[in-house]
Parts: sequence; structure tokens; C-alpha cells
Amino acid sequence: MTRRLEVLPAGDAAEVSIAVRAALSGTGPAILPREPAVAPHSRHASGAPGPAELPDEVPKNVALVIETSGSSGVPKRVALSADALLASAGATESELGGPGQWVLALPTHYIAGTQVLIRSIVAATKPVVLPPGHFSARAFAACVDELQAGLKFSSIVPAQLARLVDAGESDTGIRESLRALDALLIGGQAVPAALFTRATDLGLNVKRTYGSSETSGGCVYDGHPIGQASARTTGGELELAGPMLAEGYLGDDELTARKFYSDAGRRWYRTADSGEVTSGPAGVQVAVSGRLDNVIISGGIKVALDRVERIVQAHEGFHTAIVVPVPSEQWGQTSVVVTSEPFGDGDLAVLQSAVTEAVGRPAAPSRIVRLEPLPTLASGKPDRLAVARTLAKP
Repeated sequence: MTRRLEVLPAGDAAEVSIAVRAALSGTGPAILPREPAVAPHSRHASGAPGPAELPDEVPKNVALVIETSGSSGVPKRVALSADALLASAGATESELGGPGQWVLALPTHYIAGTQVLIRSIVAATKPVVLPPGHFSARAFAACVDELQAGLKFSSIVPAQLARLVDAGESDTGIRESLRALDALLIGGQAVPAALFTRATDLGLNVKRTYGSSETSGGCVYDGHPIGQASARTTGGELELAGPMLAEGYLGDDELTARKFYSDAGRRWYRTADSGEVTSGPAGVQVAVSGRLDNVIISGGIKVALDRVERIVQAHEGFHTAIVVPVPSEQWGQTSVVVTSEPFGDGDLAVLQSAVTEAVGRPAAPSRIVRLEPLPTLASGKPDRLAVARTLAKP
């Protein structure tokens, strides 16, 4: 049994919401919200080749298809059922204390943006949509002021949080608006520890979320699996299970079989992230270390760039910097710090010393590069492929 798949532009949140509601109920086709700038079957916004041609129909239980950001390779099409999406929305509602009203500040072709629409449908509330264009802390605060429900929420990425914190530290009005949110979900990538501390010091109710399109969005909040989600590690790789898991990848049975598998009657998703899962008085705790594939060989030594990045981001002025690999005649590969902020002559030596002390000399960054603005994907995450291409130019 199959159903029709409809591609629709993600720019009109109201239109996407109507289509999502119909897809969830089965009264309409499955949908694939697509970034307006990306034409069907074109290259992805990151510059990577797009996936294969879309089918006209998908399995009947598929309600939503999300094209992944392609931040680390060729974009994939994640096929999600209504049951998985609603299980995720229900778990979030329960975790946050009940139904509420949301500010939609993320694109609806991104799973976190679509989930704001789905949570709103489940809660029978209307989201307040942030105006399109450059993210503005003042505009976001104005949207929060429009929320009228008893519980008020939003979902953003770390780059947006950084702008909100910068504005909130200097503007009392913005700070008070942000404090009115009962929960501000931060996902898409790890939140720098220093940024999280600044946000909580401002009195913001920040929750760090972990998940992906393959898990219908965030399923681990502040290290705690929500709803019926489960986590474990196998060979150092973090795996997730629960009713929120995707059906697989549209048109790629081989990848689906590689990333999803059943063990003792339970279906698991291999995240490709390293991590640790522990149990204690507070329940199950998940600690994510970084991407298993974000490793370079520098001077014959394996270096986890995610670890280097966390050390760099702990320093003032580098809270939103990223660390990327570049070829090196001396080391084979080395790390480079990329930031959109100005930096001083002595900053490289400070960062090199901190990284060397914590990880070892081969991990120390060879230089700092400023890119203004720092390239980002539509989701708000840094576009590491675009950064790498820029650094590769003579």
C-alpha cells in the first residue's frame, strides 16, 4: 500500500501546518517540505549533490519526509510515520509539563521546525511565527510577547541562542520577554558550556536537546531520554530506540539496513555519535562525546575534533567558533579554528596551550580564520562543508 508524496515550499508555515495536519490524519498525501531556494532534483544548498529523484508515492505509513541538512555529506531523505511524529510530540508535551503555545523560529523543512507545528496541532494552539529574514533577538522577543497560553515554548539552535543571550545581557526588555518562556529548547548541535551558563545566569529556562530527523527530533533532554525513548552504547557508539524512530531512508534500503536494526525484538538507530549511557538515582543519563567520524590523524595520532572544539568554545570570544580539519605537510592533518568574531594576536597561542594541555600537541589548532558571516545551513547549524571549501581556496 502506498500514498502520494507531495513536495511543498517550506516558506509558508500556515500552508505547511495544514498539509502536516492532513498527512498525520491520513486525509492528505505524505509531504516533503523543501527549502524554497532548492529546486527539485537540484544540488543541495550546501553544494553537495542532491539525492536521487523523488518517487511519486511512498509507503502508506509514511507521513513526512525530511531532507537532512547534508552538514557531513550527501543529504538523505528520512521517512517518518505519523505514529513516530506524534509519539515524539507527546513525549515533549509530557516532559514540558503539558500543552502550550510555541514560537516558530526554525524553518519547517527542518525537523525541529516541523515538530513545532506538530506540537501545536497536538496542543490545539496556534504558533507565533518569527518573520523571515535575518534572526533578530528583538523580533523573537516580540513573538514571545504575543504568546497567550499558560505554557510558552520555543525551539532554536545555539547560534540563535547566542544572539538572544548577547541581546538579553544588555537589554532589560528583551531579557524579561525571554524569561517568560517556560522552556527554550536548544538542539541541532552541542551547546557550548559557556553559552549555556550565560543563558541560565540570565534566568532563561534552557533545555539542551539531542536527537535527529531519524528520531523525529529531540528525544533526550538535558541528558535524560524522554517518553519511551531508550539509549545505550555498542562499541562506543550511541544507539537510540523508541516509538519515535523513522521508518528509514527513502529510496535507500542499504543505508536503512545499516543504520536501523532489531535486537531482541527492539528496533535501534545507530547515531554515529560516541557517548556514554549510565544509570543512577536520577535515572538514565546520556553523555554525547561527538561524532565518531569527526576524527583526524595528526602526526600519527587520532584527534577528535569535537573535543578540540569544546575546549576552544570555553574561551571568551570563541563561544560559537567551530573547528575543522585541513591538510598539513608536517602533521598530515591539523585543526583550524573558524570564527565570525574578531580575535587578537595572542589568541592562537592561548588556544594552542589549552588544547595541548587537555588533548596533546597534535590536536592544537594551527591557525584561526575569521569568516564573516560564518556559513550556516538553513537549520542554523554551521555549514562545515562550505567552510572547508572556503579554506581550501588558494
